[in-house]
Amino acid sequence: MYKQVKDFNITLSAEDVLKGQGIDPKRASSRLFKDAGNIIEEAHALLKPAAVHSIFKIVNFEHQKVTFESGIFEGPLVARAMAGADDLNIAICTIGADLEARVGEIMSKNPVMGVALEGAGISALRKVSQTVEDIISAEACELDLALGMRAQPGQEGWPLEQQRQVFTILPAAEIGVRLTESCLMIPRKSVSFVIPRGKELSDSVIPCDFCSKKNRCEWRKEKQTE
Repeated sequence: MYKQVKDFNITLSAEDVLKGQGIDPKRASSRLFKDAGNIIEEAHALLKPAAVHSIFKIVNFEHQKVTFESGIFEGPLVARAMAGADDLNIAICTIGADLEARVGEIMSKNPVMGVALEGAGISALRKVSQTVEDIISAEACELDLALGMRAQPGQEGWPLEQQRQVFTILPAAEIGVRLTESCLMIPRKSVSFVIPRGKELSDSVIPCDFCSKKNRCEWRKEKQTE
């Protein structure tokens, strides 16, 4: 049985907007902070956050294939990230179509505002998906179960085409999300992910393990020195 989430409390700050644009707030100019702050009220008015998620029992592991109730996931990331899990939490999240439609309207006339609004949308989607992760985490905690790493179709080691599997088993249309023939989500500010759950999960697996850029990634180096 799937669950819908529509009760979100998403509050954006100027720092959130800057981070959504890929700008370090610590290095941002006062002008950039001002531009970010100027679009927050409109961004909040345009957000229509929603999510749907459910839990599926794993039936079998075979090499790089995980068979679960209602489907199959395959790939090297799947094999490692989901090893030892008993269940899979699968979710689709979105902030709706209004914000990106507004970005399209104003980008050519006011690119500064358009870029800032785009950044607000990116940060808002992160907050929506984090809210759903928190719900999943709380449910696992109540059952004294561990959670594995979050994984998404399209990450290195997991073909994007398996997005179709996610959309087959979750009613994405009920939250206004659809999949194109090329497996991209519409609205674009949408994300799907899987979080394995169980008693025998390894906490040593991280997304960077599956990325071919891991040895030259500045973000990874920064995290390792924290």
